[in-house]
Amino acid sequence: MSSTTTATTTKLWGGGKSPFNVEYGKLMMWYFLMSDAFTFGAFLISYGTIRFSTNGWPDPNEVFRSFPFAPEGVHAPLVFVSIMTFILIISSVTMVLAVKAGHEMNKRGVVINLVLTIIGGLAFLGCQAWEWNHLFHEGAWWGSNPFPNADGTASSTNFTNYFFTITGFHGFHVLSGVVINIVMLIMTLSDTFEKRGHYLMIEKAGLYWHFVDLVWVFVFTCFYLI
Repeated sequence: MSSTTTATTTKLWGGGKSPFNVEYGKLMMWYFLMSDAFTFGAFLISYGTIRFSTNGWPDPNEVFRSFPFAPEGVHAPLVFVSIMTFILIISSVTMVLAVKAGHEMNKRGVVINLVLTIIGGLAFLGCQAWEWNHLFHEGAWWGSNPFPNADGTASSTNFTNYFFTITGFHGFHVLSGVVINIVMLIMTLSDTFEKRGHYLMIEKAGLYWHFVDLVWVFVFTCFYLI
């Protein structure tokens, strides 16, 4: 290896850069997200395999038809989960604004948009908790499926087993993202990033949050639309 190449490599790694000329922490975040994507992919592929190899499956319009505080008997298929999805998408927008404010060294903008993102994440988790509680009181849980197939035949527990496992796994990621964003907010308020002279950590947290939002699009499609 030539002295020039050695010096360049030393500079990159010594300065917190990867051999791909990307900040090392950001590269590691991309590696983590790739591995996490494989995990979600395995779950969803497994679900799809069972779903389309089974003759009957519950109709999502009948399973997810309830709405908080709605009068008894109101039939509102997929309305509530649509609101959940909208909340998560909006939180992704505020995360983008937080990252943008960080690039501009705008501490106030970072704080405001991180708070909004955290509120959005907590609201989504609250909605998911209500949905799980409602389904539980209808008799749905791991190993229990009260919903018949769309053709009226009795269904297996595959639907509920996969639903609670995959949405629970995603909910755990949302919770983790909320905790990460709270930590980022505390560090911002304590001027940690101002002292460093950059808000790169906000960008890394943003990558994770956008990943969580993207995964929900696939989860939403698989369970609520198909």
